[in-house]
Amino acid sequence: MPKSNSVDFTKQARKLVADDLPLQFEPNSFTIRGAQLNRSTQLKNNQVFIMDDDRFLTLKQSLQTVQEIEELISFLESQETFSFPPLNNGLFPAAIAHESTGYQSIWVRDNIHIAHALYAIGKMESACQAMSTLTDYFIKHRDRFDDMISGKTHPKEIMKRPHIRFDGTTLGEIDEKWAHAQNDALGYFVWLYSLLALQEKLTPTQESLELMAAFVCYFEKIRFWEDADSGHWEEARKVEASSIGTAVAGLKMLQQYLDQSQTWSHFKLGKKSVPPELLDDLIQQGQLTLAQILPAECIQPDPLQARKYDAALLFLIYPLGLVEGEMAETIMEDVRIHLMGDYGIRRYLGDSYWCADYKDILGEDDRTSDFSEDQASRDQLLKPGEEAQWCIFDPILSVIYGQRFLRSEKSEDYERQRFHLDRALNQITTHDSIFGAYRCPESYYLEKGQYVPNDITPLLWTQANLMMALHQWKQTVAARR
Repeated sequence: MPKSNSVDFTKQARKLVADDLPLQFEPNSFTIRGAQLNRSTQLKNNQVFIMDDDRFLTLKQSLQTVQEIEELISFLESQETFSFPPLNNGLFPAAIAHESTGYQSIWVRDNIHIAHALYAIGKMESACQAMSTLTDYFIKHRDRFDDMISGKTHPKEIMKRPHIRFDGTTLGEIDEKWAHAQNDALGYFVWLYSLLALQEKLTPTQESLELMAAFVCYFEKIRFWEDADSGHWEEARKVEASSIGTAVAGLKMLQQYLDQSQTWSHFKLGKKSVPPELLDDLIQQGQLTLAQILPAECIQPDPLQARKYDAALLFLIYPLGLVEGEMAETIMEDVRIHLMGDYGIRRYLGDSYWCADYKDILGEDDRTSDFSEDQASRDQLLKPGEEAQWCIFDPILSVIYGQRFLRSEKSEDYERQRFHLDRALNQITTHDSIFGAYRCPESYYLEKGQYVPNDITPLLWTQANLMMALHQWKQTVAARR
């Protein structure tokens, strides 16, 4: 790391400190609010220290050669921006954050997205280790599937569904009420496990094949295409396209693996065979429902459940590859027009999680509580237009446009890929942040009128998506040479 250089305080900086104005990063302008200082400045002992951000800015603003991109990736790696510290068993906590956030726990969904990102850039061992341990977790708790399939438990008994958040050290369940009705998390697991098996990166055993059969029969039992779940955002249960689509993508990938490996004869739940026709039927049911709902997330008549725009639908385009063509274009434009803000992208309109002054309104223990049964109580805290703006979506949009550009070679796809990559890089924290520099937040939220990173910083899911976006940009630059 280059040595820091100190310079005398400017008059403007002196005035800033004297007035005690807040220092806040403005992602789109690289300024600190209240002072016209370098994006990298840090105030300390009446001096301005110019950190090595100049190198970051220089690299970020160019990125026109493969070498420049690799230098930026190496620089961010040296700053631990792309640090994914696993547990001893290979699983990843959701965030490197204070225990009060609860994000030290293991979420199935987050681990799948992180493992997939590692797989996508060629870090196969880490991806496979995480998936193997997730498989062990689900095998350990197979009774959750078996009891639901047999009718011993009912889908409405949410705590008796497979748990999608758990203790990563022991692989034990957490004795805390949680919105475990999350069919998307289960679908993601089936999808990535089957993808790695299809590419012979994982070798399924008879026990893991039977687990996959249990997933299929579980999806059949709960009638996933009409099951109201809490979905990606773990909130009020509704029939949502992003959950249905994830389950469909998982079932399709599993079907592809079973066809290619010719292991249908071993695909059993106990002594009962699970036939190809069952997967065909489940996939068809899911696709028919998606055809009715998309491009919306939810079309239920209850206004508390209806939702026209939701950024979770982007994941059906990438990484799942389920939605393509005109429908994919419509979803992306809906996100860009209706959900994109100056600092990030809203999950959906009316999202009250980390709404304005969230830390003042809710106590530390309540901020990440399960609101799935009473979301209205939190929603009343939100003022229109003051939703948190998340950092996981711009990198995904950049990847999608990048993959499109490699097929189309259209300048519009190229420009939009770079646009969303720039936004994603601008969301990285700076030295004036309480979290330090080069961290990837979960979101930016309004605190006393200023957008700042929320407490879940860094979020490993954001890191993973940004890492993929940079590697996708490298492919684009190489293709244009």
